[in-house]
Amino acid sequence: MPPTDAGTGPAAPQGEGAEDTLDLQLPEELLALLDGADTTGPGGPEPHEARSGGPRRPGEPIPESPNSRAGRPSSGIGPGGPALPAGSSPPKGPALLRAPLASAVEPAAPGPTALPGAGTGTASRRPGPVVEDLLDSPGDWTPATTPLGAFHLVPVRLERDLALLTQWMNDPAVAAFWNLAGPDSVTAAHVRELLDGDGRSVPCLGVLDGTPMSYWEIYRADLDPLARHYPARPHDTGVHLLVGGVGDRGRGVGTLLLRALADLILDNRPHCPRVIAEPDLRNTPSVSAFLSAGFRFHAEVDLPDKRAALMVRDRALRNLL
Repeated sequence: MPPTDAGTGPAAPQGEGAEDTLDLQLPEELLALLDGADTTGPGGPEPHEARSGGPRRPGEPIPESPNSRAGRPSSGIGPGGPALPAGSSPPKGPALLRAPLASAVEPAAPGPTALPGAGTGTASRRPGPVVEDLLDSPGDWTPATTPLGAFHLVPVRLERDLALLTQWMNDPAVAAFWNLAGPDSVTAAHVRELLDGDGRSVPCLGVLDGTPMSYWEIYRADLDPLARHYPARPHDTGVHLLVGGVGDRGRGVGTLLLRALADLILDNRPHCPRVIAEPDLRNTPSVSAFLSAGFRFHAEVDLPDKRAALMVRDRALRNLL
């Protein structure tokens, strides 16, 4: 389920919201008094009695204010409103009623849709819906230092990476568990669904010592269907991976990168309590690599497409395992 939308307008202070006053039935005499009200900034509306020296009789036209003669709005809302004339008394009447009523008719301020530092013009607004950063921008994380060189994540760009990803997905050892063998359109459809999603899963290339050699999907496990199958905690972060090059398999590279990737997540996502993975239970080399990388076996879970080993690396145990 996508994140719940929230209104972009400013929230009314407690006890002073528009709903507190808009449905209130007021006496006609009070309505007549408020109908001609002006404001003086923080002090609230100024009755016409204070400006004209006497109450307005029923049916008598409202006197023209100095502001309207000067070409300015006569409402007086905000700092430009008129001051009380010398010698006049403070406004009388139910001030607690007038203040919320005045704020209720002010237009709501627009939400923060403009790019930072770009003003509020429509030319600077983001096209389409703004996607919340749910994973703290994996592409911006500082590379991890490993015995085989620097390792970092580079978000996938289909126009650049599709051919390489399709090659990996058609490797029989990979296809047996990823089920994405076929033309590049098959891989493209899978990756594009993540790229066009709401940001809860980010596809990345794993680059080791300057060479793209693995594919990773970093995802919010607590927002994933997986959360129905285990006691998820807020900000649990999951990983899917494949090691692309045959020469990088079976010699401990996967274990090395899994530990490095888990450390990157825990270092860059301070609210993440655990790193989660769910390899196919039949994929013994993968399960073994997770165990060697500091993950612990939590449980077997029946997922729609596989029986999985739920693997967990806890923040609290990261220096012990």
